[in-house]
Amino acid sequence: MRFTFLGTSAGTPTKIRNVTALALQHGGPRGWYLIDCGEGTQHQLLHTRHSLVQLRAIFITHVHGDHAFGLPGLLASASMSGRTEPLPLIAPAPIRAFVETALAACDSQLGYELAFFEWGAADLVWSDAYVEVTTAPLSHRVPCVAFRFTEKNLERKLLTDQLEFDDVEPGPAWGELQRGRDVVLNDGRVLKSDAYTAITREPRCIVVGGDNDSPELLRETCLDAHVLIHESTYTQAVSNRVGPAPQHSSAEQVARFAESVRLPNLVLTHFSSRYQLSHHGAPHIDEIEFEAGRFYKGNLWLARDFDDYELGKDLILRRITPDDEE
Repeated sequence: MRFTFLGTSAGTPTKIRNVTALALQHGGPRGWYLIDCGEGTQHQLLHTRHSLVQLRAIFITHVHGDHAFGLPGLLASASMSGRTEPLPLIAPAPIRAFVETALAACDSQLGYELAFFEWGAADLVWSDAYVEVTTAPLSHRVPCVAFRFTEKNLERKLLTDQLEFDDVEPGPAWGELQRGRDVVLNDGRVLKSDAYTAITREPRCIVVGGDNDSPELLRETCLDAHVLIHESTYTQAVSNRVGPAPQHSSAEQVARFAESVRLPNLVLTHFSSRYQLSHHGAPHIDEIEFEAGRFYKGNLWLARDFDDYELGKDLILRRITPDDEE
């Protein structure tokens, strides 16, 4: 499972950070998912390998503009790029009206079906051939959720000793069983894939949170997750000065939570535009990293725009560098 940050700034963009969007790639050639779509997301995508034609679904955590203003333009561009396949949009109810009104006002029509799935009070489960996605409610000024992505259809190992013991000769039937399909032999025997194959690893799981001032709400969702991507808008000192009204998390809050549930990997994002990457500016983004590192002892990452990460089958999270692609 591989993910790319298309924007890591909170509220407003900066010269070096766009507002929130994340591309998650898993399963099949070039297919990917978009989580949140702040203004300018489609332009950020031009600097990546991702194509709007191969986009499998869009997930929106909540209605705030820094997470959704980019939707109408991106959807229109997908149509102009030649997309014809239906596109699922998993989002809160007001997003449908926002998209439809914006497209109509601008005389834009889509050349594909936009299949809207509303998440609401009930837990939503959405899946395709590659991932299962569930929601978890968060605490913010508007309804907001986290999305949990769990991979499906793990590769199977053939139990060749069992096949040979049962006189099942090598051939096409072996391949079908390994693909998870049951087989009927010419002699009438029915072979169940589960009886002749084994899944030898656990499914990878990534949790992507929206805006949230109570990381503890994700305790159950994160208990067996391998990566949590969560906002860290401020340090605790700045959060104390700003007050509770914005309903965002500090680095300390998220780090304490991640440590309490023994999360192996924590990736922080959605940083206030006050934090600078240049050491000539203050406050510096290192303040968030230092604070989180005091309370969390797992693998800690601070996301930057266009950072690529890969969660391997060995469950190790790695940052992908240009040299890794060569």
